[in-house]
Amino acid sequence: MTPHSPCPPIALEQLPRLKELFAMFNAGRHVNRLSEPVLWAELEREAPQYERVFGALGYELRIDGRGYAWFQTGEASATVSKATRQLALLFMLIFEQQADCGQHLGRFVDWRIDRALLAGLLDKNRALLDAEGLAEPEHLQQLMDTAARYGFAEAANSGWRLLPAVFRYLDRFEALAASVNLADDVVELAMAKHEPEQEPEPEPERGAA
Repeated sequence: MTPHSPCPPIALEQLPRLKELFAMFNAGRHVNRLSEPVLWAELEREAPQYERVFGALGYELRIDGRGYAWFQTGEASATVSKATRQLALLFMLIFEQQADCGQHLGRFVDWRIDRALLAGLLDKNRALLDAEGLAEPEHLQQLMDTAARYGFAEAANSGWRLLPAVFRYLDRFEALAASVNLADDVVELAMAKHEPEQEPEPEPERGAA
């Protein structure tokens, strides 16, 4: 196909899940391989077609090979922005706590987030959570329900488990940590470079006691 030749028509009959996928993405949800295996298989199989259809409608479909997809949006409402900020704080604290327990962060889908874990987060970070209006156990539980509503988690075994979409937050946390460490290294290198060299101590004169 030459650069100027028209694109072939979209075969909508090959996209039986189009309406269902659009409704989920347009509501701000993520489609996850673990929680929606049928939808994920359909999306993965016909990815170029779905990207074309949604692109023609003015939406940017993002598909991450680690098992999740979403509509990338530029601006969000104040409600969504608040939820995003609060979820970022909650996930950061969960990752921090699990790292302290020796858990591998990349295996977060294997963790069980229960009320006891959330209570521990609250006891350890009460001032920080209070600043976001999350100072009560039920507030954190409601926030986990919000995470489930947007496809970052799902209810499981009287608690929740995190879904692959949480990689969006983990990637940001790791990038931020790397940039902070890099900045620290640069500062240390600059300080070492500008430290005055110490003059060698004079040798004692011969014959001196």
